[in-house]
This record gives sequence, structure tokens and C-alpha cells, in this order.
Amino acid sequence: MTQITRRKVARGTPIYGDRPPLSPEEIDRRKAENEAFASRCREIFWRVYPDLVKEHYDWFIYIEPDSGDYFLDRDRDVARQKAQQKYPSALLMAMCVNETGAVGKI
Repeated sequence: MTQITRRKVARGTPIYGDRPPLSPEEIDRRKAENEAFASRCREIFWRVYPDLVKEHYDWFIYIEPDSGDYFLDRDRDVARQKAQQKYPSALLMAMCVNETGAVGKI
């Protein structure tokens, strides 16, 4: 049986204190990369949206922006599995085929 060790962390301190903090330049770079990725995915989504909304409303779509491939299914987990089967190490974006493309509830 595996022994679980608990690590006490003082209130207000980072949980992973051994990591150096990110520089403002690194934070900006990561934010720009994320925005570029999301923009490429949204471009593909809005290009295929008119064809998909008629028959696949409220289905889930996973988009791989480098190839332009997308994977659809009514079940979110099945769509993710289809995408990961073809692109196991790629970064994918999940969207929903509806008016906003949003997944989940606020």
C-alpha cells in the first residue's frame, strides 16, 4: 500500500514554492500564444459552423488548428477520444456547435 505524505503549506505561500516566478515577458509571450491558438481555432469554427449547425446543433467539436481537422460528436468525451486518437499529442480546442461556441455553463 502506498503511503500518502501530506505537506503543510503556510497560508499565503505558493503551493509549489520551488518554481521560480514567471517574468512579465514570459507571461506576455504565453498569453499571446494562447490568443493566437484560440484565434486560429475560432476561424475554423466559424468557417464550418453554417454547415454543421443545421444537423449538429449542441454537439461538441474538437478542433486541431494546424491541420484544420475537427471532430464532432453528441458526447463530449467521445469527440475528445476521436481527436486524441488521431492527434495524441496535439493541443485541441473544445467548442459547442451553438450560437456562441461556448462549452459549459457560467
